[in-house]
Amino acid sequence: MKKLINDIANVLDESLDGFAAAHADLVAMDPGRRFVQRRTPAQAKVALVSGGGSGHEPLHAGFVGLGMLDAAVPGAIFTSPTPDRIVAAIEAADTGAGVVLIVKNYEGDVMNFEMAAEMAEGQVARVLVDDDVAVDNSSYTIGRRGVAGTLVVEKILGAAAEKGIALPDLVALGARVNAATRSMGVALSSCTVPAAGIPTFQLGEDEIEVGVGIHGEPGRRRAPMASADAIVAELLKAILDDLKPEAGSKCLLFVNGFGGTPSGELYLVFNAARKRLEAEGLSVARSLVGSYVTSLEMAGCSLTVTVLDDQLTALWDEPVSTPALRW
Repeated sequence: MKKLINDIANVLDESLDGFAAAHADLVAMDPGRRFVQRRTPAQAKVALVSGGGSGHEPLHAGFVGLGMLDAAVPGAIFTSPTPDRIVAAIEAADTGAGVVLIVKNYEGDVMNFEMAAEMAEGQVARVLVDDDVAVDNSSYTIGRRGVAGTLVVEKILGAAAEKGIALPDLVALGARVNAATRSMGVALSSCTVPAAGIPTFQLGEDEIEVGVGIHGEPGRRRAPMASADAIVAELLKAILDDLKPEAGSKCLLFVNGFGGTPSGELYLVFNAARKRLEAEGLSVARSLVGSYVTSLEMAGCSLTVTVLDDQLTALWDEPVSTPALRW
């Protein structure tokens, strides 16, 4: 597998340097490359800190800025950041109102962020994201995986934090957004971790992995390639069976690419999903389409549905200015 890299040992450092330089108006890199933070730290608000293994860009560093995160901690590719790096990010982001950690439900992330919360000074709380309905347990996880729904939690909590909402209320809001959000994905190809140099898993020319994880973990089943409509139908059935939205509910539909899928295909999938949700009596009130929670160059996508109420809709609509998400 060909990669645009120099030395495998320096891939992450060189990528982070380029990211910080390209978006220097919005973010700053810690001198030790331990975390990315806002160029101008926000004052008098609860700080939001997230992070996890690299390879999912623009998650999480791409969401640092007004209306989302105050700091993001990147680990090595598909590897949780260490507690000391997370502690450094917490201490840099905290301006006195406390810190909420937004953590995807992977064993390494949960353990290291919990350790960091115990080590850090000040008030630190956690919101856990476990939106993936594909499997209840998988490699990397204890319980359901946290996937593209993480973006929805970060955006809505980021808007709420900008409004000065207190830490306990942010934690409760985060739990509510997570409970209203479900996701499931499909892979058309594997990804290749640079240090490994070979695909993480093998798919036949006419095979797909239904319910794949964002590290290439197995899903529900290996299946023959099917039409976009058929794939969307299977993913949405699993999501709606679990979410159980009331008829007439308004929702956010987020179609997320895994890094190797053209935008045209993602919009085709969105159209298929929108029509199916409307046929189920649901209204697509808000939408997002693009590659935001990726798995290196994996081909495929995930669908995320969040049931909205007036508060969540208003917070989603609040201004956001980050390297990867702006309105």
